[in-house]
This record gives sequence, structure tokens and C-alpha cells, in this order.
Amino acid sequence: MKKYFLFIVFALSAGHVSWSQNQSVAVDSSKFSVYWWHSKDMYDHLPDIKNEIVFLGNSITDGMEWSELLGNKKCINRGISADITEGILIRLGAITKLQPAKLFIMIGVNDLSRNMTPEEVAANYRKILERVKSETPRTLVYIESVLPVNPATGMALNHTNKTPQIMELNGILKELAAEFGYTYIDLFSVMADANNYLPRKCSIDGLHLTYEGYRIWAEAIKEYVK
Repeated sequence: MKKYFLFIVFALSAGHVSWSQNQSVAVDSSKFSVYWWHSKDMYDHLPDIKNEIVFLGNSITDGMEWSELLGNKKCINRGISADITEGILIRLGAITKLQPAKLFIMIGVNDLSRNMTPEEVAANYRKILERVKSETPRTLVYIESVLPVNPATGMALNHTNKTPQIMELNGILKELAAEFGYTYIDLFSVMADANNYLPRKCSIDGLHLTYEGYRIWAEAIKEYVK
């Protein structure tokens, strides 16, 4: 399998711990699409608007215009479709260099779809939180649970058959939030039906959200986005 080396330069800030400049990181190119690389390049270079409220994650985050939904121009979208915890670690420097006021993180369902165990996903998640804590310590961090899914649609089956693993991962994420002193937001319980599935009104494919799903999400977090 062909591999490339990505040279990532992280901005250094006084008093903050960050990776050294020009550190070489081996990246398996097959894990990330052209869209992922284009989005990363964009996010690496967009200007700092100061005191951002960052939404970080995969396609479920990527799919919404957060500033419009929440009525707050400080909200910026840093979701990339198909992203995984490893991808977040690779591109996290573009987030922490902003020193955002608030950071909302939702990641993990794509890792589970690739048959990583909840414990393996949580190990990467811990690395993300360790870096956030050291590189942007004043940022208020909100760990959002992985959302429920619904296999009844017959779509996205590698994702929508993972309800037990999602629930196990969410339990670990709640513990990580407490350990790091961050806020855990249980969106799974807010959205799940009696069978712990994502209601059809919230998704066409059982994974990605309709506007109604995003509306419920926004209502659940609005007290934190001020």
C-alpha cells in the first residue's frame, strides 16, 4: 500500500505545547479522500476570526451551516466528510492554532464502521483531548456523543449496524469528558427512539441528518453556544 509523508507545521505559541515544526508524519493516503485533503488545505489557511466557536467532526458536522442554524457568526464548520479520529489528529493543529473560545467535537462513527473497537477509538480520542488541553488550554470543550443510527433504511450498513458499539463508545467518552474537565453532551439520548435508533424523520439513510435532526441538535446545544 502506497504511503506518503505529510509535513505538518504547527504554529507555536508561547506557553503552549505543540508538535515540533517540520515533523514528519506517515500517512496512509488510502484512508483519506481528495475532498479530505482539499478541506484540510482550506482549513489550514483560512484566517483567524478570533474567539471562534468551532464544530469539529466528520460528514455529520460537515453537513450543516452552523452559523446560520445557531444565529451566531462566530460558529465555524470544521467537519470533513468521512473523517476519522486519526484524521482529526493529523489536522488538529489548524484548530488549536486559532485558540478558539469553544470547541464542539463529534467523531467516531466512521472509525467504528472500519471495525475499530470502541476502546481503540477512545484511545485516539484521548490523544485528541490531550493535545487540545495542552495546545489551547483556555478553550471550552464540548464532547458530543456519537449519534444514534438506523439500520432499517438498508443504507450505510457498515455504520448503521453499530448501535451497541456506539453506545459503548459514548459511555467511554462520557468518562473521558469528566477526566479532562470537559462538558459531555448526550445527543444520543436526545435523538434516539425507544429502540435506540435514529428516527426516520431525522435521517433518510439512517446516518446523515435531515434539517429536523440538525434542529434537534441545535436545540440541545444552544445553551452552550452563547
